[in-house]
Amino acid sequence: MALFTRHHHIKQETDQDLLQLIYATKASWDHAKETARAVYESQVDTELVERTKLQEQKYLYLYDKARQRHLHGQLNDGVIQN
Repeated sequence: MALFTRHHHIKQETDQDLLQLIYATKASWDHAKETARAVYESQVDTELVERTKLQEQKYLYLYDKARQRHLHGQLNDGVIQN
């Protein structure tokens, strides 16, 4: 019985860590998008565009992993555009 409880506790911790990583990555992606918008009027830096795309891909990957684990948090289905 104790083994099951420990396994469940470890899974909960891992799930919470994944959710926190998703939130941080989403915030980073949002910041990258806002930065890209702010400099768009001037010459758009391709490195900035690539960083924004990278943050988006990180977020979407983590979001997919959370969905596979059936995690629920403050995730927004609206960011996924199929």
